[in-house]
Amino acid sequence: MTRLRATIAKRMVESLQVSAQLTATVEVDFTAISKLRARAKDDFRAREGVGLSYLPFICKAVCEGLKQFEKINATIDTEAGTISYADGVHLGIAVDTEKGLLVPVVRDAGDLGLAGLAKKIGDLAARTRASKVAPDELAGGTFTVTNYGSAGTLMDTPIINQPQVAILGTGALVKRPMVISEKALGDIIAIRDMMYLSMSYDHRLVDGADAARFLSFVKARLEAGDFAAELGL
Repeated sequence: MTRLRATIAKRMVESLQVSAQLTATVEVDFTAISKLRARAKDDFRAREGVGLSYLPFICKAVCEGLKQFEKINATIDTEAGTISYADGVHLGIAVDTEKGLLVPVVRDAGDLGLAGLAKKIGDLAARTRASKVAPDELAGGTFTVTNYGSAGTLMDTPIINQPQVAILGTGALVKRPMVISEKALGDIIAIRDMMYLSMSYDHRLVDGADAARFLSFVKARLEAGDFAAELGL
């Protein structure tokens, strides 16, 4: 067992022992964002030097949600009887490497737009896989996003990265027939780009209603697809 694997094993078990973990899931229609990406991705890569995946959109919505629902971006100390609210959104991005899972942190992610998030995530992920990330870049996160959907998984129950109180998992994007409402036609069946977002949360601090409100906000923000201005469209 490598030292990294031993550390991961220890921390995952400790996380389950320390916090009361539940997982809530929403299904999100990404069709509007898919259309935006199709229109913008070539110009975005030429202008910004990085690809435009779905992850920056998700992280942007998450950061906006964490500013509104600050409890999910906080920490809890039951022995001291305290709740500490973060000074900003410092977003951990789980990265699959040959050595194991590492979580570099995008500092002040809440202050970044789509382009800034895409660049930061791309840079951190590349340097993490190349073992060029600094130790301080692996600490200080306030919320984590893990993209297990990139390997084809539809849904999972991610384990919280302590001392955080929540972690969001992004499932695979799949085309699925869905019932949607059209003003002219009423309820119809259409092929849509769908993804499950699953958030594990610490019930010591975050109640089910808190998790539901946060996920509902993220879902609504993504389904609205209101990112055209940031993409210059």
